[in-house]
Amino acid sequence: MIMERIFFKDLPQGMFEKLMAVEGLVNGASLDFQLLEMARLRVSQINGCAYCIDMHYKELRHAGETELRLSSLSVWEETDYYTVREQAVLAFAEQLTLVSEKGVSDELFEQLAQHFDKQEIALLTLAIAQINTWTRLMRTFRFTPGKYRVQQAA
Repeated sequence: MIMERIFFKDLPQGMFEKLMAVEGLVNGASLDFQLLEMARLRVSQINGCAYCIDMHYKELRHAGETELRLSSLSVWEETDYYTVREQAVLAFAEQLTLVSEKGVSDELFEQLAQHFDKQEIALLTLAIAQINTWTRLMRTFRFTPGKYRVQQAA
């Protein structure tokens, strides 16, 4: 059985709140929530973070995403279930997550620019960088997956 290494109560004061402020900035922008969550789930899959996969899968299901698209996300390039816009974001999420391998190509940046303005691309970059931060924290701390509950709107 895998045990948590660091519990939420053991985090430095303010750490979680600062990370959540970045989430608030990204989530409060004009970007589509489901699109952001799809990118977050794909990065979580790449990074092998069970906690984050559980969270973003549940958020997407709650938002109405289909099982077919969720179960095919890891092989999205081999399907026709995703729009060209979604494909650009998923490719960007993958390249940015694996940035040390080959960077982010000009071709991909141009594809993004067909669907998003510069501010939106900056926010997408921040959202992807942020989920990479979260996955590294959760994998290191070993927060227990399976317990995440979607917050109901007030």
